[in-house]
Amino acid sequence: MSKSKKSGAVKRVPKPKYEQELERLQAELVGMQQWVIETGAKVLVIFEGRDAAGKGGAIKRIVQYLNPRSARVVALPAPSEREQGQWYFQRYIERLPTAGEIVLMDRSWYNRGGVERVMGYCTDEQYYRFLEQVPLVERMLVDDGIILVKFWFSVSDEVQEERFRSRLEDPMRRWKLSDTDLFSITRWEDYSRAKDAMFAATDLSYAPWWTIESDDKRASRINSINHLLTQIPYEHREPEKVSIPDRPGANDYDRPPRERTNYVIDHAKTLKKK
Repeated sequence: MSKSKKSGAVKRVPKPKYEQELERLQAELVGMQQWVIETGAKVLVIFEGRDAAGKGGAIKRIVQYLNPRSARVVALPAPSEREQGQWYFQRYIERLPTAGEIVLMDRSWYNRGGVERVMGYCTDEQYYRFLEQVPLVERMLVDDGIILVKFWFSVSDEVQEERFRSRLEDPMRRWKLSDTDLFSITRWEDYSRAKDAMFAATDLSYAPWWTIESDDKRASRINSINHLLTQIPYEHREPEKVSIPDRPGANDYDRPPRERTNYVIDHAKTLKKK
């Protein structure tokens, strides 16, 4: 994973075609989730990759129309002092899916194989123990029936820097730019070596890595959703028929006077006037 050559603007999937296919795939995701709920399947999807590679955008499109009662995103902060004293995998294990649930991990235990290794947040002993234990942990998950899908979002150095700069200038996305993110620019080759070592130890026959080229965010979102659907052995489920009953008349109810109720200021009304 060497640095990319300057290649000009990224050719993106046309927006109308992207939106049309995204809508189709999102509808299919809803059907897939219904199968997961009805069969009690357990789905765990791990999203890893370089900073600003587009993981969050893909996750957002996946969960956009899913039932939040049985689909959740796990994005853990830095471990607390108590968690630092636990078995490394412990806080992740606590958040695994139960029957009928989909869990999407926005970064995962693979933090130790990437940022912790490069930034020196773990010892060599902890790092090598992690590489030894990952295949065992994931073997147990798969043997227990969890459908495990691991995505690696790959972004070029040129596009990554462009995204960092856009975040710097956008007050609503400035929070996404951390000191660790900026270090990834100067430690590009170190992250490449760490990723290669991690893949060598954890690209497993029963839990393989799937790489998604993400310089084009639209393409990466479409590709990730499409591939996820291929990894779940679901069958299409027709939703139960629902009939909306007729509303009965209000025979014995008098609404209290409106002036007794506290209403928010109608700020939207000022926009209508403009």
